[in-house]
Amino acid sequence: GKSSVLNRLLNRKNFARVGDRPGKTIHINYFRIDDKMYFVDLPGYGYAAVSRSEKERWGRLMETFFADPEQIAMGVMIVDSRHKPTADDVMMADWFKAAGCRLAVAANKCDKLKKSEMSSQLALIRETLAMPDETPYILFSAEKGVGRDNLLGEIVKVL
Repeated sequence: GKSSVLNRLLNRKNFARVGDRPGKTIHINYFRIDDKMYFVDLPGYGYAAVSRSEKERWGRLMETFFADPEQIAMGVMIVDSRHKPTADDVMMADWFKAAGCRLAVAANKCDKLKKSEMSSQLALIRETLAMPDETPYILFSAEKGVGRDNLLGEIVKVL
């Protein structure tokens, strides 16, 4: 998921720890990049099999993180390209919208889609998240590297 995307973006296999199941990231992890910026890995929220109290703790972490939007130059929201975004995905998108943050959406695992499914899945994600028109939606594959240059291009725009 998210940690795999971060590793692919940085071309570092084990920069962010990747778990064998969703929800491995349980804290807000800050990664300093070239003394210029931080990449921040937020806790997973969608498919994690964790207790209600743990999900509530994650919610409080998110509220604290988004409370100071000036600290966020850009967000990259990572969704699973194979599925319609969940209610939790929509809630995350709403947090980014409320904070007024520039955002790109990376539709990960696109290598698992048939070519004929890609545009309709991206349209479903765009429609469900209802982000501003200028929001880029990028088909991405942490496994294969698809979309890496496009996503890096969006990130470089804010530097």
